[in-house]
Amino acid sequence: MQDKLDYLNQQIETAQLGGGQKRIDSQHKKGKLTARERLHFLLDEGSFEEIGMFVTHRSSEFGLEREKYLGDGVITGFGTISGRLVYVFSQDFTVFGGSLSETHAEKICRIMDLAMQNGAPVIGLNDSGGARIQEGVVSLGGYADIFYRNVRASGVIPQLSAIMGPCAGGAVYSPAITDFIMMVENTSYMFVTGPNVVKTVTHEEVSSEELGGASTHSTKSGVTHFACANEIECINNIKALLSYIPQNCEDSAPSVPYEAGNEIRPILNTLVPTNPNQPYDIREVIDGVIDEGSFLEVHKNFAENIVVGFARLAGKSIGIIANQPAFLAGVLDINSSTKAARFVRFCDAFNIPLLVFEDVPGFLPGTDQEWNGIITNGAKLLYAFSEATVPRITVITRKAYGGAYDVMNSKHIGADMNYAWPSAEIAVMGAKGAAEIIFKAEIAAAKDPSAKLKEKENEYIEHFANPYRAAERGYVDEVIKPEITREKLIKAFKMLENKVDKLPRKKHGNIPL
Repeated sequence: MQDKLDYLNQQIETAQLGGGQKRIDSQHKKGKLTARERLHFLLDEGSFEEIGMFVTHRSSEFGLEREKYLGDGVITGFGTISGRLVYVFSQDFTVFGGSLSETHAEKICRIMDLAMQNGAPVIGLNDSGGARIQEGVVSLGGYADIFYRNVRASGVIPQLSAIMGPCAGGAVYSPAITDFIMMVENTSYMFVTGPNVVKTVTHEEVSSEELGGASTHSTKSGVTHFACANEIECINNIKALLSYIPQNCEDSAPSVPYEAGNEIRPILNTLVPTNPNQPYDIREVIDGVIDEGSFLEVHKNFAENIVVGFARLAGKSIGIIANQPAFLAGVLDINSSTKAARFVRFCDAFNIPLLVFEDVPGFLPGTDQEWNGIITNGAKLLYAFSEATVPRITVITRKAYGGAYDVMNSKHIGADMNYAWPSAEIAVMGAKGAAEIIFKAEIAAAKDPSAKLKEKENEYIEHFANPYRAAERGYVDEVIKPEITREKLIKAFKMLENKVDKLPRKKHGNIPL
């Protein structure tokens, strides 16, 4: 019996060494943690239970039968983060470059199946060179098996992907289907085709970092939601993110203990400038309303004209979407529309109430926007809000112009409560443009056209550029002092916490993709 236990211990030690100590040392020299070290920092101490430690590949092609490693390049199992169950897989680059084989894929699929059955998040720590070439189509089939499960799990359980090294070719599509992607600066990259292929086909000279690094995907493509300075920061971001989201679609958004106090915030009275054309940072408004230090911004460096992220209000988790006047005047464009739409759909899928701060002068004009589909992309945000059944509240801080007023969670598309600050301007367009159209003949006939334009502009402002006409119609529930916004929102979300709203029976809608 003792001999058998000694043999078992030896096998476990071998499995934990992965591709061997030399390869582990090489991983450290690149500034990267090993697959097991990542799990150690991610999960609660002593909570990890490994599944499939002794699995090895089945291939006998191209000499693979002579080179087998326990675990076959991926560590899979379950554990807890802050006491909550999660399922994890961590690819081991020290074993065949973390390449995906038939058995490697089977281990990941097993974890995803368990996560679906037990209603808990899946976290993938990706560090792989792609498909194991020696296994050919079997490896490609393994990827497809994973993709299929990603899609089936979407909206049922949260799926998080951390890119800790290379992620190329077909491997990128699994993270792309998941809810959130995190990348590590200078050590991770994602692309469908690498720099060598790009050079061959298009003759472009580009490095891996420029083509698909964390900076590129966090600012230009929007593929990644978080760009992290190092792997520890990446792991901490995963933990922070999980603290805002439920275990599954049947669960409620998490909350933390909260003691009510003075909810009046006088600082909010001073944040919106008197000049309607002067910018301000909407994050200051957000910080003035939410629980102190609770805002976790998502997609921070992408489409900066809109701000999205998670926060807590009176201890309860909420999702925030806010136009950003400090960048492009807060207009909606292609990237900001798709960024916000995806976030709205995630929050709705996982029962997280939505709070919208609105200050939007309209959609960005121009041939670039029109030719690249601002119509269908803007409609994505409209569709996402219209479909959402979670509690939804809008606060109009300043401008709400044109079709963008409708799109940004107006009462007309199902918002539950809409508030406006006295500084709000709810109109078809800005006063100057409106006056030029409505009073065109009068202005042209005037002795002093510029003075007449100014007069008519002021007339339009008096009649339309305020929140009171909308309030008369019931499109705005109340015009409130900015300082009482937090108090109003706490009461409104409390009132809405048992909201029930069912969509018409159907297989699924047809969002304008």
